Amino acid sequence: MGEKRWSERFEGAMGQLAARSHRRPFWALAVAVVLTLLGAYFARNLTLSADFVGLLPKSFPSVQDIDKLRKRFGGQGNVVVVGMGAEPETLKRFADDLAPKLAQLSEIRYVNFQRPRTFFDEHALYYVDLDDLKTIQGRIDARIAWEKEQANPLFVRLDEEPAPSVDFSDIEQKYTGRANQRLSGQGDLYYIDPAERMVVLMAKPKGSAADLDYSKKVVTQVEQFLATQDLSKYGPGFKTAVTGTFKKKIDQQRVIVNDLARASTLAMVMLLAYLAFHFRSALSVGFTMLPVLAGLGWTYGFVGLAYGQVNLLTGFLAAVLGGLGVEHGIHLLGRYGTLRSEGMDSEAAVHESFRHTGFSALIAAVVAALTFLSLALSEFRAFREFGIIAAVGMLVSIFAYVLILPATLGIAARFGWTPRVHEGGSGPMAMLGRWLPRSYRGVAVVIGVGVVVLISQAYRITFNYDSRTLEDYKQASAVLDQKVNNILGYSQTPVVVLTDSQEMEREVVRQLEARKAARGKDSTIDFVGALEDLVPRQQPEKQAVLRAIGEKLGKLDPERLPEDTRAALTRALNMSKAQPFTQADLPSSVRHQFESLDGSTGGVVLVYAGGGVSLSDGEGTRRFSKEVRGLRMPDGSQVSAAGEALILADILDMVSREGPRILAAAVLSVLAAMWVTLGRLRTALICMVPTLLSVAGLVGLMALLDLQFNYLNIMVLPVLVGTTVDAGVHLVQRLGEPGADFISVYAETGRAITGGLLTSAIGFVALVLAKHPGLNSIGDLANLGFGLNLVIVLLGFPSLLLLVERWRSKHGATPEQSEQPASEA
Repeated sequence: MGEKRWSERFEGAMGQLAARSHRRPFWALAVAVVLTLLGAYFARNLTLSADFVGLLPKSFPSVQDIDKLRKRFGGQGNVVVVGMGAEPETLKRFADDLAPKLAQLSEIRYVNFQRPRTFFDEHALYYVDLDDLKTIQGRIDARIAWEKEQANPLFVRLDEEPAPSVDFSDIEQKYTGRANQRLSGQGDLYYIDPAERMVVLMAKPKGSAADLDYSKKVVTQVEQFLATQDLSKYGPGFKTAVTGTFKKKIDQQRVIVNDLARASTLAMVMLLAYLAFHFRSALSVGFTMLPVLAGLGWTYGFVGLAYGQVNLLTGFLAAVLGGLGVEHGIHLLGRYGTLRSEGMDSEAAVHESFRHTGFSALIAAVVAALTFLSLALSEFRAFREFGIIAAVGMLVSIFAYVLILPATLGIAARFGWTPRVHEGGSGPMAMLGRWLPRSYRGVAVVIGVGVVVLISQAYRITFNYDSRTLEDYKQASAVLDQKVNNILGYSQTPVVVLTDSQEMEREVVRQLEARKAARGKDSTIDFVGALEDLVPRQQPEKQAVLRAIGEKLGKLDPERLPEDTRAALTRALNMSKAQPFTQADLPSSVRHQFESLDGSTGGVVLVYAGGGVSLSDGEGTRRFSKEVRGLRMPDGSQVSAAGEALILADILDMVSREGPRILAAAVLSVLAAMWVTLGRLRTALICMVPTLLSVAGLVGLMALLDLQFNYLNIMVLPVLVGTTVDAGVHLVQRLGEPGADFISVYAETGRAITGGLLTSAIGFVALVLAKHPGLNSIGDLANLGFGLNLVIVLLGFPSLLLLVERWRSKHGATPEQSEQPASEA
């Protein structure tokens, strides 16, 4: 009873505060204007960040590793220039002409446009182990002895033993896939695709693609440079395009910004259109929207002050919070209009509306805020910031309504304005209100069976780990970038292991190659490259063997060799003449890949994904990250790979691990808040029934529709818990009022609930039209949830309440009025 009296005192306080704003409207509006100006001031420099790295806490090893990588090497990726629309010889001429000019741009460190094949072919035998070189030497000795025997006219062979082979393909196969071979590549010396008639030049910028401003700067510099080139000399159809990590970052950012702007604008238009339909009054639309707009201004002022930027999820919160805020206005203004039509004056109607309906709205806002705060338990910054900002926005929206709505109604009342009241006895809701008491048993059975069927399918739901389905891979730059990777034969963005010494470099390479060999076909590693490993050991000893091999090969008569072996003999003679080399002798295009920003080399091992694994494929990335992490050095230290792919792996692991915990926290926090504010656990549980059935049914519906959870849309479940529970609160609270009539309460409250759910869904509806697949998935899932909840709360839940009431009446129960719906008239 003490809790009940506390809630009643709180109701009275809300009513009195609203009445005071009504009596002194200009003071209330002056406070609102000042707060709005402050919000606009703090929000003026907000920016959008689409960087994966910013979504994880800085304490994460993967974040710390990539920060070290960016400071030392300036990040990963290239600005890729593609020449298209000419024959191979013309494409090569374009690459030769453009590469030195492109390398002179102020933001470009170097340009790679040719494979280092010549060098690695000439020095291929230095990468062969000394024992295998001696095996080669032994085979050559055997062939020379055989040749001498054949040339001796006195020698008679008694058997038909074939000539000893000088084919060394078995030994060559043993070293296939090593870094020197993979970096030298296959095909043309230039990065050319004759079928696509395109050539690739990779320009390495000085800065990091994570810095969007820098990405725009370097891409703009390259594009402006290309615009000044005379391309006519390469043919009439010749053209250029830019892709690569830096270009894709800019394009992705542009898509997201455009989507968010489009979603926010569309949501606002849809809200205004619905409110105009709902109220049939322009002033009522204005009264509802003013607190919403002010609350958004205050909320984003907090965002600017606390965070300084928004991410992929928090960026579209304006559309979502707008819809949720309007829901309060629909309930409050609808109740105000009903009370005015019953003869109350404006101030009394405001007091009564905010004392009851306003308190229900406060409960709903507090519950939603607590639900959103459950997301703050996540280490995933996108979820945490979304939860905190949304919670602040929900509470701010109620304060905005208490401050602004009574003030505007007070001013309007002074000019004689009265709201247009919807007739409770007419319209679809009234018809449903009269029909349900006659058909509630059948409706309860149909809805109940439907929900049970949906819930029975929930076990089939799966989690989509493929991030490619959440990014706009239809962008021209993304499509072209994939073609570039196909030409290279490997990814442009390997993950990187930072080391402190040459010995550590070799040890990292050794361990990673051992892991690759141990996993065999299941390995996710394509190849591993380190500058120290590209300079073979025992070169003087190998040179001595190579000289001996060269001398002996020179004694073989090419004419006596099989035709297919002659080319191998010529190649082997050339390789045997190669001189020992150091890091400084490696091709510049290779050395540059291992250079830090200060020009020093070494200290880095590049690890390329293979085995059919794409670093955009989340499941493959998770397997890859496990294979390349946790390398233990002889001194006991541990090193790990760094890269955006591993950030993605951490995000996926975190979200799949934290999802159930966050959902449980959301449900429990909602239950606790409603228990405290409503005064009884049983009432709180009754109010939660529609929401819990909706969320459980939604999971089953997703399985039937072949929809999947992903690391973005999984946050929709706790959001639905917080944003749909108020429908049950409003319905149960109104039906529990003394003398409540089911038909009139259902008609009024059902209409408000419908409007509230529709406006809550509007922000998510706008996301369905977004080009970004990740935002699409959020919109799709949220709208399915709101639609399912609308059916349950308007048909299934009232039928259940009527079923329970009739059963208890039949069995002589005398339930408390506050927990039962009143009988229909």
